[in-house]
Amino acid sequence: MEATVKKHLVWIALVLSCHGGVLAAGAVLKSDPLYSIADDARINLSNAREALKRHRLIFVGERHTDPMHHAMQLAVIRTLVEAGAPVAIGMEMFRSDAQPDLDQWTSGQMEAGDFQRIYYDNWNFDWSLYAPILEYARDRRLPVVGLNLSRAITQQVAKNGFKSLSEAQRGKLDEVACRVDKTYMDFIRNAYGAHAHGQLDFTFFCEAQLVWDNTMAINAIDYLTANPETIMVVITGNGHAWKGGIPAQVKKRSALPYTVILPEIDEITEPGIIDIEDADYIFLK
Repeated sequence: MEATVKKHLVWIALVLSCHGGVLAAGAVLKSDPLYSIADDARINLSNAREALKRHRLIFVGERHTDPMHHAMQLAVIRTLVEAGAPVAIGMEMFRSDAQPDLDQWTSGQMEAGDFQRIYYDNWNFDWSLYAPILEYARDRRLPVVGLNLSRAITQQVAKNGFKSLSEAQRGKLDEVACRVDKTYMDFIRNAYGAHAHGQLDFTFFCEAQLVWDNTMAINAIDYLTANPETIMVVITGNGHAWKGGIPAQVKKRSALPYTVILPEIDEITEPGIIDIEDADYIFLK
């Protein structure tokens, strides 16, 4: 009973952690920042490098406003690149229809000011939080892949349900219904309450969450299918990176090996609180 209550409280905190929090005072990473849940041990990134390279998808979660989490994400990307891995960066922060602009940016054909306007059309958190990752991608000519979908579609589903979408709006999505395991259902219910969505039908809200996860999974799989040698580092909020989010939708559709890294957040994603069913590594602050 105690374990069930503890897991339930973790889910409430995870929801809140995805969209807020106090900014970290600095973004200095420890020399051995990773905690391996399976091994119950602290390791450094260089020691984890070969294990990470065996996966085609590396999900690295974040609290959107925390610079430390973005420094962590960049450290993972840099470690793989310096090891010679062909890396692409998949981002929740960009819609898939922004791909031509992303390609222009990473090929060096777009000025920073123009790209910042594209960025703010897709995402509403401060540019400075993501600039080091996006500038590193441009400098190294790393592909950045927009994984998200139009806000209008998720808003329509949240208000009127998945069945309200036209065939064109559905794209590659199969039937989406609010059917998930109990743990992820608890997460969705907590998200529904935490963000004051009481005016929306819960089932439709649940379908919108699943449309979001499904679309990002499909876009990631499509890219990796077309680029079979590539490893994709997926940058997304903690709730989506957790194994019950996008990874669960990837698992339904493909055998692509993946691993999940979540940042340490007090009383939420600490060693001993989450387990191997939630993530593979915790990035220690």
